Amino acid sequence: MGAFSYIPSETPSGLKKLRESELQTLQGDGAGQRKTSNRIYDYDTYNDLGDPDHDDELARPVLGGKDHPYPRSCRTGRPRSEKDPLSEQRSSSDYAPRKQRISSVYVPRDEAFSEVKHLTFFTKTLNSVLRTLIPSLEAAGILDPEPEFTDFTAIDSLFNEGVTLEDFPDNLQRASQDYPIASRGYYRQTLAGLNPCSIEIVTEWQLNSKLDPEIYGSPESLITTEVVEKAIKDGTLRPIAIELTRPPVADKPQWKQVFTPTWDATGHWLWILAKVHVLAHDSANHQLVVHWLRTHCSTEPYIIAANRQLRAMHPIYRLLHPHFRYTMAINALARESLINADGIIESNFSLGKYCTEFSSVAYDQLCRFDMEALPEDLIRRGMAVKDPTSEHGLKLIIEDYPFANDGLILWDAIKEWVSAYVNHYYPDPNLIESDTELQGWWTDVRTKGHADKKDEPWWPVLKTTESLIHALTTIIWVTAGHHSAVNFGQYTFAGYFPNHPTIARTNMPTEDPSDEFFQNFMKKPEMALLMCFPSQIQATTVMAVIDVLSNHSPDEEYIGDSLEPAWAENPVIKAAYERFSGNLKRLEGIIDERNTNMKLKNRVGAGVVPYELLKPFSTSGVTGMGVPNSISI
Repeated sequence: MGAFSYIPSETPSGLKKLRESELQTLQGDGAGQRKTSNRIYDYDTYNDLGDPDHDDELARPVLGGKDHPYPRSCRTGRPRSEKDPLSEQRSSSDYAPRKQRISSVYVPRDEAFSEVKHLTFFTKTLNSVLRTLIPSLEAAGILDPEPEFTDFTAIDSLFNEGVTLEDFPDNLQRASQDYPIASRGYYRQTLAGLNPCSIEIVTEWQLNSKLDPEIYGSPESLITTEVVEKAIKDGTLRPIAIELTRPPVADKPQWKQVFTPTWDATGHWLWILAKVHVLAHDSANHQLVVHWLRTHCSTEPYIIAANRQLRAMHPIYRLLHPHFRYTMAINALARESLINADGIIESNFSLGKYCTEFSSVAYDQLCRFDMEALPEDLIRRGMAVKDPTSEHGLKLIIEDYPFANDGLILWDAIKEWVSAYVNHYYPDPNLIESDTELQGWWTDVRTKGHADKKDEPWWPVLKTTESLIHALTTIIWVTAGHHSAVNFGQYTFAGYFPNHPTIARTNMPTEDPSDEFFQNFMKKPEMALLMCFPSQIQATTVMAVIDVLSNHSPDEEYIGDSLEPAWAENPVIKAAYERFSGNLKRLEGIIDERNTNMKLKNRVGAGVVPYELLKPFSTSGVTGMGVPNSISI
């Protein structure tokens, strides 16, 4: 991209035609099917998640538009489905056995993996799991065909030892060497008994009126002022009740019950089972909203718009480019194997075939750009209030909140770096409003990339240095900090799946039970729990996938770690970046100190995992730390 950066009004005359011709190449004409050799960035809906031509049961609604609002993805231009003209045809390779499939979702060639990333990804990570190991285990029938684990020893063995492949064919042994945790299996099955209950968790922070008094009685004896004050002092947030509500279905009336952590044997087991339902719903929300929607999915329009409107020599393009690396390639794989019809998410999470529709509803009701900045996100979630006298301008409701405490330091460091950068290239605020490429990029983001929300009043208007700084800081925070916090700790916290199951396969034992089921529950309650947990196949599949998602690639680029060549030629930008890198190194030391402070009970203690997800730097592998520049896995 060269060593120089120019906003349009300052571009040397000899380069102006180059800017214009590059624009036409990257935008394309909106026609034809894209080829892997293309460098064309255009928008389309998520119209390729279902396979209606292959199987009517695999039809899925198009995401994007009035009925199902959603961010836009990159246009592929594939032919339309014969059964659903709003959807694209899947490639014929999509219907091949999983291990024989090839990538069929178009990604502009500039977004493709590097040679190192390609080699790592396609031999030892997700692609190996999905297309080599899992089909091999599936074909060999290695895993117990019974749907549930027979006891907790089997769960521990799966997590600690995996599946031994010594006695199986050479191709399976080679697969296990490519992907050492050879304990992963998968097959399609129709899941019965899914519980569509709405779930509400009541904590010390919430009012007594949150509990239905007709069911629960008087909760004052449990939720007292002393309980709340102790929780505030301890800096903890403990659940004290779970309310499950099933709406009327067919001939069944509405069902509602509140569970509390009582110490009698029956109440104890019911509380555990209620927690499984809560965690299963939380798992779906985490993957489909907090992780996929708010990072991967919402970022793709920023990337498409940047390549359509900002030339490679534009300083804002240079600033954002490291934070867009590999994201479109990763998203393309997600559309093929993770969020697609009958894919990993649908097959192993409680929402089943409604997973992506759930994500669409969340986008419609919750997602707004002005709330994605960390300070505003904390305030919206009730975890902080504005306080100009406090550090970072916020007062945390729970003082010992590792994500917020570490995240706010990272947020401030990013904002300081972006401020120095923007103020250098836009010393006069009028230059921002008159920058045609910059304004074209932001208009594209709003009106095309997030077209279903284009008329919302909360979109910032880029007229001042403050508005531009805040918008850019928000994007960098989402792609680096937020994504790291919700992605790279997944195996640490959920690899042992009973800690965070993705599905609850049975109803509560007290919900319209048969006499036989209830008596079995009373005699052997642990079996009710094992039947509610994910099946063996579901558990092994999810463990394999989140292990891969928690991995850092050998060529990972961490935030503040490498000075871009273009910035090294500018002494002002170079100095600002070095200050940024220094701030991140100091953050590492702060996090290390916090993780030894016995007063911080959410970070330190017996059995407590030290919070390191926002430590800026890491090494390759599953480390539970490190903030890459971009959404690269």
